[in-house]
Amino acid sequence: MKIKLLGLAIVMLLFSCKKETKITQREIKQYSIEQFMDNEAVGGGSFSSDNSNLLLSSNRSGIYNVYTIPVKGGEMTAITASDSTSIFAESYFPNDNRMLLSADGNGNEIDHLFVRELNGTIKDITPEKGAKSSFYGWSKDDKHLYYGSNKRDPRFFDVYKLSVDDYSSKMIYQNNDGLDYSGISNDENFFSLSKTMNTNDSDLFLYNVKTKEMTKINDNLSANSAQDFSVDNSTFYYTTDNGGEFSYLMSYTLASKEKKKVMEKSWDIVGSGFTSEGKYMVVYTNEDGKNAIEVLDAKTMKPISLPDFEGKSITSVGFSEDEKWMRMYVGGSNSPSDLYTYNLETKEQYKLTNVLNDAIDVEDLVTAKVIRFKSFDGTEIPAIYYLPHQASIENKVPAMVWVHGGPGGQTRQEFSSLIQYMVNHGYAVLAVNNRGSSGYGKTFFKMDDKNHGEKDLQDCVEGKNWLVQQPEVDGKKIGIIGGSYGGYMTMAALYKVY
Repeated sequence: MKIKLLGLAIVMLLFSCKKETKITQREIKQYSIEQFMDNEAVGGGSFSSDNSNLLLSSNRSGIYNVYTIPVKGGEMTAITASDSTSIFAESYFPNDNRMLLSADGNGNEIDHLFVRELNGTIKDITPEKGAKSSFYGWSKDDKHLYYGSNKRDPRFFDVYKLSVDDYSSKMIYQNNDGLDYSGISNDENFFSLSKTMNTNDSDLFLYNVKTKEMTKINDNLSANSAQDFSVDNSTFYYTTDNGGEFSYLMSYTLASKEKKKVMEKSWDIVGSGFTSEGKYMVVYTNEDGKNAIEVLDAKTMKPISLPDFEGKSITSVGFSEDEKWMRMYVGGSNSPSDLYTYNLETKEQYKLTNVLNDAIDVEDLVTAKVIRFKSFDGTEIPAIYYLPHQASIENKVPAMVWVHGGPGGQTRQEFSSLIQYMVNHGYAVLAVNNRGSSGYGKTFFKMDDKNHGEKDLQDCVEGKNWLVQQPEVDGKKIGIIGGSYGGYMTMAALYKVY
Protein backbone atom coordinates (compact mmCIF):
# COMPACT_ATOMS: atom_id res chain seq x y z
CA MET A 1 0.00 0.00 0.00
CA LYS A 2 1.33 3.40 -1.00
CA ILE A 3 -0.87 5.32 1.40
CA LYS A 4 -1.09 4.61 5.11
CA LEU A 5 -4.26 5.41 7.00
CA LEU A 6 -3.35 6.98 10.33
CA GLY A 7 -5.55 8.07 13.20
CA LEU A 8 -8.84 7.13 11.60
CA ALA A 9 -11.71 6.63 14.02
CA ILE A 10 -14.40 4.31 12.69
CA VAL A 11 -17.49 3.39 14.61
CA MET A 12 -20.41 1.46 13.21
CA LEU A 13 -23.68 2.26 14.94
CA LEU A 14 -25.71 -0.75 13.94
CA PHE A 15 -29.26 -0.94 15.20
CA SER A 16 -30.24 -4.20 13.55
CA CYS A 17 -28.53 -7.43 12.64
CA LYS A 18 -31.35 -9.00 10.63
CA LYS A 19 -30.29 -11.00 7.60
CA GLU A 20 -31.43 -9.69 4.23
CA THR A 21 -31.60 -11.09 0.76
CA LYS A 22 -29.54 -8.91 -1.56
CA ILE A 23 -30.79 -8.20 -5.03
CA THR A 24 -27.96 -6.88 -7.19
CA GLN A 25 -28.96 -4.68 -10.08
CA ARG A 26 -25.83 -5.49 -12.04
CA GLU A 27 -22.62 -7.36 -11.44
CA ILE A 28 -20.18 -5.17 -9.51
CA LYS A 29 -16.69 -6.49 -9.01
CA GLN A 30 -15.41 -5.86 -5.50
CA TYR A 31 -11.83 -4.82 -4.82
CA SER A 32 -9.63 -5.02 -1.74
CA ILE A 33 -8.50 -1.98 0.20
CA GLU A 34 -4.96 -2.72 -1.00
CA GLN A 35 -6.13 -2.46 -4.61
CA PHE A 36 -7.90 0.84 -3.96
CA MET A 37 -4.83 2.29 -2.26
CA ASP A 38 -2.46 1.11 -4.98
CA ASN A 39 -3.04 3.97 -7.39
CA GLU A 40 -0.12 5.95 -8.74
CA ALA A 41 0.27 9.50 -7.42
CA VAL A 42 1.70 11.99 -9.90
CA GLY A 43 2.50 15.65 -9.26
CA GLY A 44 4.14 18.65 -10.87
CA GLY A 45 4.63 19.06 -14.59
CA SER A 46 7.30 21.60 -15.59
CA PHE A 47 7.94 22.03 -19.32
CA SER A 48 11.46 21.71 -20.66
CA SER A 49 12.79 24.80 -22.45
CA ASP A 50 12.10 23.23 -25.87
CA ASN A 51 8.63 21.98 -24.82
CA SER A 52 9.59 18.37 -25.57
CA ASN A 53 9.20 16.93 -22.06
CA LEU A 54 7.56 17.42 -18.70
CA LEU A 55 9.33 17.00 -15.36
CA LEU A 56 7.19 15.38 -12.69
CA SER A 57 7.11 13.38 -9.47
CA SER A 58 5.60 9.90 -9.09
CA ASN A 59 5.41 7.24 -6.40
CA ARG A 60 5.22 4.37 -8.89
CA SER A 61 8.38 2.85 -7.36
CA GLY A 62 6.79 2.84 -3.90
CA ILE A 63 8.39 6.15 -2.96
CA TYR A 64 8.41 9.52 -4.71
CA ASN A 65 11.05 9.89 -7.41
CA VAL A 66 11.53 12.24 -10.35
CA TYR A 67 10.66 11.35 -13.94
CA THR A 68 10.39 12.91 -17.36
CA ILE A 69 7.70 12.14 -19.93
CA PRO A 70 7.32 13.33 -23.54
CA VAL A 71 4.86 16.19 -23.89
CA LYS A 72 2.81 14.17 -26.39
CA GLY A 73 2.83 11.03 -24.28
CA GLY A 74 5.03 7.96 -23.99
CA GLU A 75 7.05 6.12 -21.39
CA MET A 76 8.28 7.80 -18.24
CA THR A 77 12.04 8.00 -17.80
CA ALA A 78 13.31 7.73 -14.23
CA ILE A 79 15.66 10.56 -13.26
CA THR A 80 16.19 9.47 -9.64
CA ALA A 81 16.01 6.04 -8.05
CA SER A 82 15.80 6.63 -4.30
CA ASP A 83 14.53 3.79 -2.13
CA SER A 84 14.46 5.68 1.18
CA THR A 85 14.00 9.45 0.77
CA SER A 86 11.24 10.91 -1.38
CA ILE A 87 12.58 13.22 -4.09
CA PHE A 88 10.30 15.74 -5.79
CA ALA A 89 10.47 17.59 -9.10
CA GLU A 90 10.41 21.37 -8.78
CA SER A 91 11.20 22.69 -12.26
CA TYR A 92 13.28 22.46 -15.37
CA PHE A 93 15.76 25.32 -15.62
CA PRO A 94 14.38 27.98 -17.98
CA ASN A 95 17.14 27.81 -20.62
CA ASP A 96 18.55 24.30 -20.49
CA ASN A 97 17.72 20.78 -19.34
CA ARG A 98 19.09 21.07 -15.82
CA MET A 99 16.49 20.08 -13.25
CA LEU A 100 15.64 21.59 -9.87
CA LEU A 101 14.69 18.95 -7.29
CA SER A 102 13.84 18.95 -3.58
CA ALA A 103 14.21 16.36 -0.84
CA ASP A 104 14.54 16.21 2.91
CA GLY A 105 16.97 14.21 5.03
CA ASN A 106 15.28 10.83 5.01
CA GLY A 107 12.05 12.06 6.58
CA ASN A 108 13.35 14.87 8.82
CA GLU A 109 11.25 17.46 6.89
CA ILE A 110 14.29 19.72 6.47
CA ASP A 111 14.07 20.19 2.72
CA HIS A 112 17.02 21.18 0.56
CA LEU A 113 17.14 22.19 -3.10
CA PHE A 114 19.20 20.14 -5.54
CA VAL A 115 20.26 20.53 -9.16
CA ARG A 116 20.55 17.61 -11.52
CA GLU A 117 23.30 18.73 -13.83
CA LEU A 118 23.39 17.99 -17.56
CA ASN A 119 25.90 15.19 -16.92
CA GLY A 120 23.53 13.49 -14.47
CA THR A 121 25.24 14.41 -11.20
CA ILE A 122 23.07 15.84 -8.42
CA LYS A 123 24.29 18.78 -6.34
CA ASP A 124 22.85 20.20 -3.11
CA ILE A 125 22.67 23.98 -3.70
CA THR A 126 21.30 24.81 -0.22
CA PRO A 127 23.60 22.63 1.90
CA GLU A 128 23.35 24.50 5.20
CA LYS A 129 22.93 21.91 7.95
CA GLY A 130 19.65 22.11 9.83
CA ALA A 131 18.21 24.80 7.52
CA LYS A 132 15.08 24.28 5.45
CA SER A 133 14.82 25.70 1.92
CA SER A 134 11.80 26.19 -0.36
CA PHE A 135 11.72 27.10 -4.06
CA TYR A 136 9.89 30.38 -4.76
CA GLY A 137 10.27 30.72 -8.53
CA TRP A 138 12.49 32.07 -11.33
CA SER A 139 13.58 35.63 -11.99
CA LYS A 140 12.17 37.37 -15.06
CA ASP A 141 15.56 37.27 -16.82
CA ASP A 142 15.87 33.50 -16.12
CA LYS A 143 19.32 34.02 -14.59
CA HIS A 144 18.32 33.46 -10.98
CA LEU A 145 15.94 31.53 -8.80
CA TYR A 146 14.33 32.70 -5.58
CA TYR A 147 14.12 30.57 -2.48
CA GLY A 148 13.27 30.85 1.18
CA SER A 149 15.55 29.64 3.96
CA ASN A 150 15.72 29.81 7.73
CA LYS A 151 19.50 29.43 7.83
CA ARG A 152 19.99 32.89 9.41
CA ASP A 153 17.36 32.43 12.11
CA PRO A 154 15.51 29.10 12.57
CA ARG A 155 12.32 31.01 13.43
CA PHE A 156 12.02 32.98 10.18
CA PHE A 157 12.33 32.38 6.45
CA ASP A 158 14.35 35.00 4.61
CA VAL A 159 14.26 35.37 0.82
CA TYR A 160 17.35 34.63 -1.26
CA LYS A 161 18.33 35.08 -4.91
CA LEU A 162 20.57 32.35 -6.37
CA SER A 163 22.57 32.52 -9.61
CA VAL A 164 21.90 29.70 -12.11
CA ASP A 165 25.54 29.98 -13.29
CA ASP A 166 27.59 29.41 -10.14
CA TYR A 167 24.81 28.78 -7.54
CA SER A 168 25.99 31.67 -5.39
CA SER A 169 23.20 33.35 -3.44
CA LYS A 170 22.45 36.54 -1.57
CA MET A 171 19.68 37.58 0.79
CA ILE A 172 17.22 40.03 -0.77
CA TYR A 173 14.68 40.20 2.07
CA GLN A 174 15.44 39.73 5.77
CA ASN A 175 12.38 38.59 7.64
CA ASN A 176 12.48 39.99 11.17
CA ASP A 177 8.72 40.06 11.75
CA GLY A 178 7.64 36.47 11.18
CA LEU A 179 5.82 37.31 7.97
CA ASP A 180 5.13 34.74 5.26
CA TYR A 181 6.51 35.32 1.78
CA SER A 182 3.81 35.37 -0.92
CA GLY A 183 5.48 36.75 -4.05
CA ILE A 184 7.83 39.21 -5.71
CA SER A 185 7.37 41.63 -8.61
CA ASN A 186 9.39 41.02 -11.78
CA ASP A 187 11.49 44.13 -11.14
CA GLU A 188 12.18 42.86 -7.59
CA ASN A 189 11.01 46.15 -6.12
CA PHE A 190 7.98 44.78 -4.25
CA PHE A 191 7.49 41.79 -1.98
CA SER A 192 4.05 40.57 -0.96
CA LEU A 193 3.96 39.29 2.62
CA SER A 194 1.24 38.00 4.90
CA LYS A 195 0.50 37.22 8.51
CA THR A 196 -2.30 34.97 9.77
CA MET A 197 -4.05 36.42 12.81
CA ASN A 198 -6.73 33.73 13.24
CA THR A 199 -8.90 31.49 11.07
CA ASN A 200 -11.01 34.44 9.92
CA ASP A 201 -8.38 37.19 9.73
CA SER A 202 -5.13 37.45 7.79
CA ASP A 203 -3.17 40.62 7.07
CA LEU A 204 -1.52 41.39 3.75
CA PHE A 205 1.50 43.67 3.25
CA LEU A 206 3.58 45.09 0.40
CA TYR A 207 7.23 45.88 1.06
CA ASN A 208 8.88 48.46 -1.19
CA VAL A 209 12.57 47.60 -1.54
CA LYS A 210 13.62 51.08 -2.66
CA THR A 211 11.80 53.08 0.01
CA LYS A 212 11.84 50.38 2.74
CA GLU A 213 8.15 51.13 3.23
CA MET A 214 5.84 48.38 4.49
CA THR A 215 2.21 48.98 3.45
CA LYS A 216 -0.71 47.06 4.92
CA ILE A 217 -3.23 46.36 2.15
CA ASN A 218 -6.32 45.36 4.10
CA ASP A 219 -8.17 47.82 6.33
CA ASN A 220 -10.57 45.56 8.23
CA LEU A 221 -10.69 42.13 9.81
CA SER A 222 -10.88 39.83 6.79
CA ALA A 223 -9.26 36.88 5.06
CA ASN A 224 -6.72 38.17 2.52
CA SER A 225 -4.38 36.29 0.22
CA ALA A 226 -1.73 37.49 -2.24
CA GLN A 227 -2.12 36.19 -5.79
CA ASP A 228 0.26 37.77 -8.31
CA PHE A 229 1.94 40.87 -9.72
CA SER A 230 1.25 41.98 -13.27
CA VAL A 231 4.07 41.28 -15.71
CA ASP A 232 4.67 45.03 -16.21
CA ASN A 233 5.12 45.58 -12.43
CA SER A 234 2.28 48.09 -12.25
CA THR A 235 -0.35 46.11 -10.34
CA PHE A 236 -0.67 43.70 -7.46
CA TYR A 237 -3.56 41.23 -7.30
CA TYR A 238 -5.04 39.69 -4.16
CA THR A 239 -8.21 38.05 -2.87
CA THR A 240 -10.25 39.22 0.10
CA ASP A 241 -13.63 38.55 1.68
CA ASN A 242 -13.80 42.06 3.16
CA GLY A 243 -17.46 43.12 3.23
CA GLY A 244 -18.66 39.97 1.52
CA GLU A 245 -19.46 36.32 2.12
CA PHE A 246 -16.96 34.99 -0.42
CA SER A 247 -13.42 35.89 -1.45
CA TYR A 248 -13.19 38.02 -4.58
CA LEU A 249 -10.29 39.27 -6.71
CA MET A 250 -8.90 42.78 -6.21
CA SER A 251 -6.22 44.84 -7.92
CA TYR A 252 -3.92 47.35 -6.22
CA THR A 253 -2.10 49.87 -8.40
CA LEU A 254 1.39 50.15 -6.97
CA ALA A 255 2.01 53.78 -7.99
CA SER A 256 -1.31 55.30 -6.90
CA LYS A 257 -2.31 52.71 -4.25
CA GLU A 258 -5.76 52.58 -5.85
CA LYS A 259 -7.83 49.47 -5.14
CA LYS A 260 -10.34 48.02 -7.59
CA LYS A 261 -12.56 44.96 -7.62
CA VAL A 262 -11.59 42.81 -10.62
CA MET A 263 -13.81 39.75 -10.33
CA GLU A 264 -16.47 38.40 -7.98
CA LYS A 265 -18.34 35.11 -8.08
CA SER A 266 -20.95 33.35 -5.99
CA TRP A 267 -18.17 31.13 -4.55
CA ASP A 268 -14.68 31.74 -3.17
CA ILE A 269 -12.04 32.72 -5.71
CA VAL A 270 -9.15 30.80 -4.17
CA GLY A 271 -6.34 31.50 -6.63
CA SER A 272 -5.26 33.63 -9.57
CA GLY A 273 -2.08 34.26 -11.51
CA PHE A 274 -0.54 35.20 -14.84
CA THR A 275 1.40 33.10 -17.30
CA SER A 276 5.05 34.02 -17.88
CA GLU A 277 4.47 36.76 -20.48
CA GLY A 278 1.08 37.83 -19.15
CA LYS A 279 -0.98 36.53 -22.06
CA TYR A 280 -3.32 34.56 -19.82
CA MET A 281 -4.74 34.95 -16.34
CA VAL A 282 -5.81 31.77 -14.56
CA VAL A 283 -8.60 31.93 -11.97
CA TYR A 284 -9.43 29.10 -9.54
CA THR A 285 -12.84 29.00 -7.84
CA ASN A 286 -13.99 26.62 -5.11
CA GLU A 287 -17.36 25.89 -6.69
CA ASP A 288 -19.51 23.74 -4.42
CA GLY A 289 -16.59 21.60 -3.32
CA LYS A 290 -14.65 21.29 -6.59
CA ASN A 291 -12.12 23.34 -8.53
CA ALA A 292 -13.57 25.41 -11.34
CA ILE A 293 -10.77 26.80 -13.50
CA GLU A 294 -10.96 29.60 -16.02
CA VAL A 295 -8.12 30.63 -18.31
CA LEU A 296 -8.75 34.24 -19.34
CA ASP A 297 -7.31 36.28 -22.16
CA ALA A 298 -5.59 38.91 -20.02
CA LYS A 299 -6.36 41.72 -22.46
CA THR A 300 -10.09 41.10 -22.75
CA MET A 301 -10.61 39.19 -19.46
CA LYS A 302 -12.74 36.74 -21.46
CA PRO A 303 -12.32 32.98 -20.86
CA ILE A 304 -10.75 30.91 -23.61
CA SER A 305 -12.26 27.54 -24.52
CA LEU A 306 -10.81 24.51 -22.75
CA PRO A 307 -11.25 20.79 -23.46
CA ASP A 308 -14.37 19.07 -22.15
CA PHE A 309 -13.69 15.98 -20.06
CA GLU A 310 -17.26 14.64 -19.81
CA GLY A 311 -18.05 15.11 -16.15
CA LYS A 312 -14.48 15.26 -14.90
CA SER A 313 -12.91 18.54 -13.78
CA ILE A 314 -9.63 20.24 -14.60
CA THR A 315 -8.12 20.47 -11.13
CA SER A 316 -4.93 22.41 -11.89
CA VAL A 317 -3.02 23.86 -14.84
CA GLY A 318 0.47 25.01 -15.74
CA PHE A 319 1.98 26.64 -18.82
CA SER A 320 5.13 26.48 -20.89
CA GLU A 321 7.42 29.50 -20.89
CA ASP A 322 6.32 30.48 -24.41
CA GLU A 323 2.64 30.13 -23.41
CA LYS A 324 1.95 27.67 -26.28
CA TRP A 325 1.38 24.57 -24.13
CA MET A 326 -0.70 23.89 -21.05
CA ARG A 327 -0.53 20.88 -18.78
CA MET A 328 -3.67 19.90 -16.88
CA TYR A 329 -4.61 17.52 -14.10
CA VAL A 330 -8.07 16.10 -14.71
CA GLY A 331 -10.12 13.99 -12.30
CA GLY A 332 -13.31 13.67 -10.32
CA SER A 333 -15.02 11.89 -7.47
CA ASN A 334 -14.81 8.60 -9.40
CA SER A 335 -11.35 9.11 -10.88
CA PRO A 336 -7.96 10.15 -9.47
CA SER A 337 -6.39 13.00 -11.43
CA ASP A 338 -4.46 12.18 -14.59
CA LEU A 339 -1.98 14.43 -16.36
CA TYR A 340 -2.82 15.84 -19.79
CA THR A 341 -1.18 18.32 -22.14
CA TYR A 342 -2.94 20.73 -24.49
CA ASN A 343 -1.50 22.77 -27.31
CA LEU A 344 -3.17 26.17 -27.22
CA GLU A 345 -2.42 26.85 -30.90
CA THR A 346 -3.25 23.51 -32.58
CA LYS A 347 -5.84 22.42 -29.96
CA GLU A 348 -4.14 19.01 -29.80
CA GLN A 349 -4.69 17.17 -26.53
CA TYR A 350 -2.72 14.27 -25.02
CA LYS A 351 -3.29 12.05 -22.00
CA LEU A 352 0.05 11.25 -20.37
CA THR A 353 -0.85 9.08 -17.36
CA ASN A 354 -3.27 6.39 -16.20
CA VAL A 355 -2.96 6.55 -12.43
CA LEU A 356 -5.93 4.37 -11.47
CA ASN A 357 -4.88 0.83 -10.56
CA ASP A 358 -5.19 -1.29 -13.71
CA ALA A 359 -7.01 -3.96 -11.69
CA ILE A 360 -9.96 -1.60 -11.09
CA ASP A 361 -12.71 -1.12 -13.68
CA VAL A 362 -13.70 2.55 -13.60
CA GLU A 363 -17.29 1.50 -14.37
CA ASP A 364 -17.43 -0.09 -10.91
CA LEU A 365 -16.71 3.26 -9.25
CA VAL A 366 -19.40 5.73 -8.21
CA THR A 367 -19.75 9.39 -9.12
CA ALA A 368 -20.75 11.55 -6.17
CA LYS A 369 -23.50 14.12 -6.24
CA VAL A 370 -24.02 17.20 -4.10
CA ILE A 371 -27.13 17.22 -1.93
CA ARG A 372 -28.42 19.63 0.72
CA PHE A 373 -30.58 19.08 3.75
CA LYS A 374 -32.07 21.21 6.50
CA SER A 375 -30.50 20.90 9.92
CA PHE A 376 -32.29 21.14 13.28
CA ASP A 377 -32.46 24.95 13.18
CA GLY A 378 -33.25 25.30 9.48
CA THR A 379 -29.65 25.88 8.38
CA GLU A 380 -29.02 24.36 4.96
CA ILE A 381 -26.16 21.86 5.09
CA PRO A 382 -24.28 20.77 1.95
CA ALA A 383 -23.07 17.21 1.63
CA ILE A 384 -21.53 14.91 -0.96
CA TYR A 385 -23.39 11.65 -1.50
CA TYR A 386 -22.14 8.33 -2.86
CA LEU A 387 -24.76 5.64 -3.55
CA PRO A 388 -23.51 2.12 -4.43
CA HIS A 389 -24.40 0.75 -7.86
CA GLN A 390 -25.96 -2.28 -6.18
CA ALA A 391 -28.32 -0.19 -4.02
CA SER A 392 -32.04 -0.18 -4.78
CA ILE A 393 -35.39 -0.07 -3.00
CA GLU A 394 -35.36 -3.88 -3.06
CA ASN A 395 -31.72 -4.07 -1.98
CA LYS A 396 -31.28 -1.49 0.77
CA VAL A 397 -27.70 -0.82 1.82
CA PRO A 398 -26.07 0.29 5.07
CA ALA A 399 -24.60 3.78 5.17
CA MET A 400 -21.86 5.88 6.74
CA VAL A 401 -21.78 9.56 7.68
CA TRP A 402 -18.32 10.86 6.76
CA VAL A 403 -16.91 13.80 8.79
CA HIS A 404 -13.94 15.78 7.45
CA GLY A 405 -10.98 17.11 9.44
CA GLY A 406 -10.31 20.69 10.33
CA PRO A 407 -12.46 21.72 12.04
CA GLY A 408 -12.65 24.26 9.19
CA GLY A 409 -12.02 21.75 6.42
CA GLN A 410 -14.22 20.71 3.52
CA THR A 411 -14.98 17.38 1.90
CA ARG A 412 -14.64 18.01 -1.81
CA GLN A 413 -15.79 16.35 -5.02
CA GLU A 414 -12.53 14.53 -5.56
CA PHE A 415 -11.35 10.96 -5.54
CA SER A 416 -11.03 9.17 -2.20
CA SER A 417 -9.74 5.60 -2.22
CA LEU A 418 -11.29 4.87 1.17
CA ILE A 419 -14.71 6.23 0.27
CA GLN A 420 -14.73 4.35 -3.04
CA TYR A 421 -13.70 1.17 -1.18
CA MET A 422 -16.64 1.49 1.21
CA VAL A 423 -19.08 2.27 -1.59
CA ASN A 424 -17.72 -0.60 -3.68
CA HIS A 425 -18.44 -2.91 -0.74
CA GLY A 426 -22.04 -1.76 -0.50
CA TYR A 427 -22.08 1.22 1.86
CA ALA A 428 -23.72 4.50 0.94
CA VAL A 429 -21.54 7.42 2.13
CA LEU A 430 -22.76 10.90 3.01
CA ALA A 431 -19.85 13.31 3.45
CA VAL A 432 -21.35 16.13 5.53
CA ASN A 433 -19.91 19.62 5.24
CA ASN A 434 -21.29 20.71 8.60
CA ARG A 435 -21.46 24.34 9.73
CA GLY A 436 -17.94 25.60 10.22
CA SER A 437 -16.78 24.05 6.94
CA SER A 438 -14.90 26.26 4.53
CA GLY A 439 -16.11 27.04 1.02
CA TYR A 440 -19.71 28.09 1.77
CA GLY A 441 -19.29 31.68 2.84
CA LYS A 442 -17.89 33.58 5.80
CA THR A 443 -21.06 33.34 7.91
CA PHE A 444 -21.30 29.56 7.50
CA PHE A 445 -17.58 29.18 8.29
CA LYS A 446 -17.95 31.05 11.60
CA MET A 447 -21.12 29.28 12.73
CA ASP A 448 -19.34 26.78 14.99
CA ASP A 449 -16.78 29.16 16.53
CA LYS A 450 -16.38 28.21 20.21
CA ASN A 451 -19.05 25.56 19.68
CA HIS A 452 -17.23 22.51 18.32
CA GLY A 453 -18.99 19.23 18.98
CA GLU A 454 -22.43 20.77 19.51
CA LYS A 455 -24.31 22.34 16.59
CA ASP A 456 -21.86 21.00 14.01
CA LEU A 457 -22.34 17.53 15.50
CA GLN A 458 -26.11 17.98 15.27
CA ASP A 459 -25.64 18.71 11.57
CA CYS A 460 -24.04 15.27 11.23
CA VAL A 461 -26.93 13.71 13.14
CA GLU A 462 -29.32 15.41 10.75
CA GLY A 463 -27.26 13.93 7.92
CA LYS A 464 -27.94 10.52 9.42
CA ASN A 465 -31.64 11.40 9.52
CA TRP A 466 -31.49 12.36 5.83
CA LEU A 467 -29.99 8.96 5.07
CA VAL A 468 -32.82 7.24 6.93
CA GLN A 469 -35.27 8.84 4.52
CA GLN A 470 -33.52 7.52 1.40
CA PRO A 471 -35.40 4.54 -0.08
CA GLU A 472 -32.19 2.69 -1.01
CA VAL A 473 -30.70 2.95 2.51
CA ASP A 474 -31.34 0.65 5.47
CA GLY A 475 -32.06 3.28 8.11
CA LYS A 476 -31.27 0.84 10.91
CA LYS A 477 -27.69 0.37 9.76
CA ILE A 478 -25.99 3.75 9.73
CA GLY A 479 -22.52 4.47 11.11
CA ILE A 480 -20.14 7.39 11.36
CA ILE A 481 -16.49 7.72 10.34
CA GLY A 482 -13.87 10.44 10.52
CA GLY A 483 -10.20 11.23 11.08
CA SER A 484 -8.53 14.06 13.01
CA TYR A 485 -11.31 16.52 13.88
CA GLY A 486 -13.65 14.03 12.23
CA GLY A 487 -12.42 11.43 14.72
CA TYR A 488 -13.33 13.78 17.56
CA MET A 489 -16.79 14.17 16.02
CA THR A 490 -17.09 10.38 15.76
CA MET A 491 -16.39 10.04 19.48
CA ALA A 492 -18.81 12.87 20.23
CA ALA A 493 -21.47 11.09 18.19
CA LEU A 494 -20.98 7.96 20.30
CA TYR A 495 -21.47 9.97 23.48
CA LYS A 496 -24.61 11.57 22.06
CA VAL A 497 -26.09 8.23 21.02
CA TYR A 498 -25.26 6.32 24.18
